[in-house]
Amino acid sequence: MVTTSVLLIEDDPMVREVNRQFVERVEGFKVIGMCSNGEEGILKIIELKPDLVLMDIFMPEQDGVETLRKIRKESLPVDVITVTAANDMQTIQKILHLGVYDYIMKPFTYERVHQTLRNYTRFKRMSEGAQDVSQKELDEMIHPIPEGVQKIESALNDIAELPKGFNRSTLEKVLNYIKQSEQGASADEVATNIGVARVTARRYLDFLEKQKLIKVDVHYGGIGRPINQYFI
Repeated sequence: MVTTSVLLIEDDPMVREVNRQFVERVEGFKVIGMCSNGEEGILKIIELKPDLVLMDIFMPEQDGVETLRKIRKESLPVDVITVTAANDMQTIQKILHLGVYDYIMKPFTYERVHQTLRNYTRFKRMSEGAQDVSQKELDEMIHPIPEGVQKIESALNDIAELPKGFNRSTLEKVLNYIKQSEQGASADEVATNIGVARVTARRYLDFLEKQKLIKVDVHYGGIGRPINQYFI
């Protein structure tokens, strides 16, 4: 596996060490240098030539915004992910306009860092050697499907034989509707939105739940029967 070299630019020693541990827990990533401000960071980028920089915004001597400007002005061939407590929209817009791969807010979890680095690996793998790309390929680079959803889609493709009377196209429609429903969806909602009978939607939902591709929670409202809500 190709190793992605990472430079950390962070003025807080404790956060810098947490960042180092998080990065090196992800397979294929290696921290090759660390520094505490943007001025030193620019020199380290030129010296070490990392593939990726994880950088704070609020730092002494030279902050992250100015450092990013210099990286772009000097056309240094490095990707940047900001890891920062800055949550005001003005700063966020400045950073995004300067072309970062991702923007992670403190406090953050290992899972958040892990997902970003895995997406970054996939982006680099797909873009290296590519010349012309289709819209679908570009969408997959810029808007990667979460790993959990990828596993679900892979598991769905592994189902070689469906129950009698089932249609794979309808099954995919049901699953796609559940995937886009952040709060989950009932059989009635699925039926209405994909254009099938409620009993049909329920059969497909029960099948997906038995295959462990979705989960179900029972919601008890006021008067009337409880409602099953289905989730990824």
